[in-house]
Amino acid sequence: MTSKKLIAPSILSADFARLGDEVKAVEAAGADWIHVDVMDGHFVPNITIGPVVVESLKRVTKRPLDCHLMIENPDAYVDEFVKAGAAYVTVHQEAVYHLHRTVSRIRDLGAKAGVSINPATPVETLTDILPDVDLVLIMTVNPGFGGQKFIDSGLAKIEKLANTRRDMGLDFLIEVDGGISESTASAVSKAGCDVFVAGSAIFKAGDYAAAIQKLRARF
Repeated sequence: MTSKKLIAPSILSADFARLGDEVKAVEAAGADWIHVDVMDGHFVPNITIGPVVVESLKRVTKRPLDCHLMIENPDAYVDEFVKAGAAYVTVHQEAVYHLHRTVSRIRDLGAKAGVSINPATPVETLTDILPDVDLVLIMTVNPGFGGQKFIDSGLAKIEKLANTRRDMGLDFLIEVDGGISESTASAVSKAGCDVFVAGSAIFKAGDYAAAIQKLRARF
């Protein structure tokens, strides 16, 4: 686990007509990772991008590509995303029947494995898989669209997960996605977050570097 707090701009809020340039811009502005929201229109009510776009992004950035699969049957696509260049592949606890098998597959392919839970899913559902993951992503909005309001009950979940990590002697990263902004980053950081996914707070700002610096000032 890194002691540094990481910022992962979510390209869901970027200008898709200029996606390569947008990724280069946030990298230059100080982003640590690039967060890629993969949606299929079934698990969540939106459709975004697939492995072909990830492969293209891999050619324009040196930052780790953090791929969050908000899709049904992610097992059918894990290999493709790793092959395309994903450094982290995160699947949803709610979408996978055999989570240990899926996590093991991601790691066997050479990528870091993450597991995510939706706002209504208890942290306790992850207890048995925690020793086998590199990252846990707590959703603090209902996934599907950017620009949503932070769900306050997520703070207790982050803190509970951080305490469980400590008590179990583990070192996975805690990532938080949804409503991350200057007004929420401080509380999220205090609760135990390591990786902050920010979409609108960065890509809707006029100055990406300034937006990232303002977030860091809240950690």
